[in-house]
Amino acid sequence: MSEQERVQPLTVGIDHIGLTVRNLSITVGFFVDCLGWTQVGARPDYPAVFVSDGHVLLTLWEVPRQAERVEFDRKTNVGLHHLALRVHSAVALDEIFARVAGWPGVVVEFAPQNLGRGPKRHTMVYEPSGIRLEFDFDPGIAANIAAG
Repeated sequence: MSEQERVQPLTVGIDHIGLTVRNLSITVGFFVDCLGWTQVGARPDYPAVFVSDGHVLLTLWEVPRQAERVEFDRKTNVGLHHLALRVHSAVALDEIFARVAGWPGVVVEFAPQNLGRGPKRHTMVYEPSGIRLEFDFDPGIAANIAAG
């Protein structure tokens, strides 16, 4: 294998992210009704629901045996530490925070603040089924995207 072949990624991005949740209907409602995502499919027999913001596809599964459910601890378990979702502006970050902070079952870890010295800003919340979500705005990335 040549040096160039070794440094080329064998993948081309994320197809979808699968998350196991406590309550499927409550979590779907959070993504669709609170964040404005679209339900793009479902497998009721699984049960699973597929939601998207047009850029990210999430597969949401409900824990099938609730009595045996074990809550995730990001500091002691291997797995998803959090899911970070990019927003397009500082105004959008503040709007999302206002919306999610008042949503039933959401636990706010912290309100929008600078990440380090900034200028990137972020907020961290737990959606109603306990998945830790970060929403962030990075002016540098936004400028690069706008420039094409």
